[in-house]
Amino acid sequence: MRRLLLALLPIATLLSACSSTDYDLMQTASIPPRFNDTDPQDFGGRTPHHHNIHGIDVSKWNGDIDWMKVKNSGVSFAFIKATEGKDRVDTRFNEYWQRARAAGIPYAPYHFYYFCSTADAQADWFIANVPKSAVYLPPVLDVEWNGESKTCRTRPSPDEVRVAMKRFMDRLEAHYGKRPIIYTSVDFHRDNLVDQFKEYHFWVRSVAKHPGEVYVERRWAFWQYTSTGVIPGIDGATDINAFAGSAKNWKNWVAAVSKPK
Repeated sequence: MRRLLLALLPIATLLSACSSTDYDLMQTASIPPRFNDTDPQDFGGRTPHHHNIHGIDVSKWNGDIDWMKVKNSGVSFAFIKATEGKDRVDTRFNEYWQRARAAGIPYAPYHFYYFCSTADAQADWFIANVPKSAVYLPPVLDVEWNGESKTCRTRPSPDEVRVAMKRFMDRLEAHYGKRPIIYTSVDFHRDNLVDQFKEYHFWVRSVAKHPGEVYVERRWAFWQYTSTGVIPGIDGATDINAFAGSAKNWKNWVAAVSKPK
């Protein structure tokens, strides 16, 4: 029990440090973007570029990646797609996480949840395809409505959504020894997650406004602020994300969560 309590301390610290309230207290003078963007948005005074730590999320669609060039450009972390549903593996996953590790970029795998499969079937699939060495930072559960899916447009009730999420995340936490991060979008959060899962880190998508304007009373740890970023070492548009805390917060958190179980 003592070991569990010690493991939870960095989580509590980060959640208290990484909030939109803290962000509001930051200096609001103009700061140049850390990376170029082919379709930059005007976030006003609450720009993501006030944050020092930025990272990317990638999948097979990003193609060949020069990971050392990515690292040297200032990227601090990478979320890498691993699995989807109960039977799909991203074809670049093993290559990406191993090359990110070789380049010295902290990395984490993510799973795209499929609401036409059970939580256990998807947890089994993730665990079967993602070795513990590929989970340097905590694994990510990507939950969002997928209205463009040709095979599953099911929208369960909020209670069913939350039960399935909790089961999936409990399975991963038991196996990897790290509490998963929840990635979500504005509409999915509004429909299912307001005031829920407060003990988890959230990675939120908000490409037009600051998360504080569109996520009701949600503390967030990561903010996906563009899908049209320009990252040296990657051809084409790339998702870029900001970490809510300071550089010191980041260093301490990574040191805590990257320890093997």
